[in-house]
Amino acid sequence: MSMEEKLRALSERIKNHSSAMLTEEAVKTSVVLPFLNALGYDVFDPAEVIPEFTADAVGKKGEKVDYAIKIDGQIRILIECKPLTTNLDKVHLAQLYRYFSVTDAKFAILTNGRTFNFHTDLEAPNKLDDRPFLTFDLSELNTALFPELTKFVKDGFDVEGVLQSAHRLKYTSGIKKKISELMDEPNEDFIRMAIADVYEGRFTAAIKEQFGPMVKNAFREMLRDMVQSRITSALATTNVVEMEPVEAPKASDEEEIVTTEEEKEGYMIVRAIAREVIPASRIMMRDQRSYCAILVDNNNRRPLARLWFNRSVKYISIFEGKEEKKFRIDTLDHIYDYSENIRSTARSYAATQAKEQTPEVAEQ
Repeated sequence: MSMEEKLRALSERIKNHSSAMLTEEAVKTSVVLPFLNALGYDVFDPAEVIPEFTADAVGKKGEKVDYAIKIDGQIRILIECKPLTTNLDKVHLAQLYRYFSVTDAKFAILTNGRTFNFHTDLEAPNKLDDRPFLTFDLSELNTALFPELTKFVKDGFDVEGVLQSAHRLKYTSGIKKKISELMDEPNEDFIRMAIADVYEGRFTAAIKEQFGPMVKNAFREMLRDMVQSRITSALATTNVVEMEPVEAPKASDEEEIVTTEEEKEGYMIVRAIAREVIPASRIMMRDQRSYCAILVDNNNRRPLARLWFNRSVKYISIFEGKEEKKFRIDTLDHIYDYSENIRSTARSYAATQAKEQTPEVAEQ
């Protein structure tokens, strides 16, 4: 099973059996160890996944961290577990905070089995940040999470690469949270700023009460308009470059392959997503009997996605290198859940083309 498949199975376990994970030991056994296994760590090797980890000069005798992960002979990740019903707070970071400063660890994870908080030392060297750079609910997995967790996989673990992502994630998540708060409850300063060019009178409590709901609604309508505009623009561009349709190959029994409207719409969605990375004109559709292939440069060696729509349960295949990963989708909108995967594959083909063209440029 892939990392994603293991994490999805673990997510289902939490949803269905959370009532049996009320103790810290249950969280460790049922969630944390399988989570580490999904990231490629050997949970049965005490030299790699060290339980009840202690370190010298911590300052408190007998205090332990639940797990320490050793990579290439160095402690890199510390993990502290709490019961599922625990509301994780700064106070629960105490042990991780002390151990972080006396080991080679660069990351610390605080979890109650459902919520996972990833911390590092972005604010000051060797001093654990109070605020996590990555937080997620394992029972409600978001597809966008997988690329971030992939950076913690044992075989591809890169401290500098993760730290760069951590810096971006921490501040981006903070900004998103603030914007979300302003959308739900615009404060006085934000209302003042928003109406500055449309209302010239004196700003009073009554004006705040009058314009507050308007600012809130305007914010939401603006976001809806932006999303709708982007979708409309992408589909319109797709229709313009439709040009010559790819002729469907004949089956062995000479039955003509029929490309359904759903397949056409799915193709347009994939094309709209990938066109942010490569020109839409390079993305082609080639329908088969079992699936509808979406290719770059109409080249079978450059598959972007496959739509398995000729059945009651629909799937989309995403490619990572030569590996094909198939995911169930309930509606065409679910294709957007894999936007970053599609763009990542498109980037790899764009990079390949650039390398192929480099010798020609050099000769000129």
